[in-house]
Amino acid sequence: MIERRRLLLMRHGSVDYFDAEGRPYPPDDVPLTELGIAQARAMGEALAAGGTSIDRVMTSGLRRTRQTAQHVLQAARFAPPLDHWDDFQEIRGGRLSAIRDDELRDAFIAVFEGPVPRDKQFLGGETIGQLLDRVLPAVQRLLADEAWDTALLVAHGGVNRAVLSWFLTGQHVFLGGLAQDAGCLNVIDVGPTPATSIVRVVNFCPIDTLRTDTRLSTMEELLQKYLKLRAHMGTESR
Repeated sequence: MIERRRLLLMRHGSVDYFDAEGRPYPPDDVPLTELGIAQARAMGEALAAGGTSIDRVMTSGLRRTRQTAQHVLQAARFAPPLDHWDDFQEIRGGRLSAIRDDELRDAFIAVFEGPVPRDKQFLGGETIGQLLDRVLPAVQRLLADEAWDTALLVAHGGVNRAVLSWFLTGQHVFLGGLAQDAGCLNVIDVGPTPATSIVRVVNFCPIDTLRTDTRLSTMEELLQKYLKLRAHMGTESR
């Protein structure tokens, strides 16, 4: 019989990446919104109600993942060790202002559509290959630590897709079409290899579980918001 541990892979709660003036927040310091806090607390309550026991928690170290983990733990009344690993930080974009209007859709969305080539850049910055090459070794280091049975990892949409893609295929591929909505949870029962592991739950959201509020991807919604802000800034500069 295969013995499996459980990895709870969560995306941080909702955030606003742009301030009221349309300027992007520093990537490392984007805070949760009130909805993001509610999502994190709802997840903590769901985990506690399900009788989950967590003995290790990790985040990417960015503010939005730290805040999410803290609210989950507070709501669930858990107090396991909490670590922060930079390798789990989100795929890094370049300068939005350097991207031409006709390149914006591809820059925002193409990296999250279908199996994505390794050389595909996100917002003119990091490539999918670079993301995989730092995230997957970190996952393997986490799995090599046998001191935990159930671990919670709070990370990001792109990072979570990289992790899920590896467990589903056993290869360094990136399946961009895996939805990772704000505050969602994925449950992976981890065996000795990806082939013996079970991806049991994907994109569970305790608030609006069936995602009836939208049929857009996270990046499509973000692109719509940015296009409006960019048009507004362009009008003001005339």
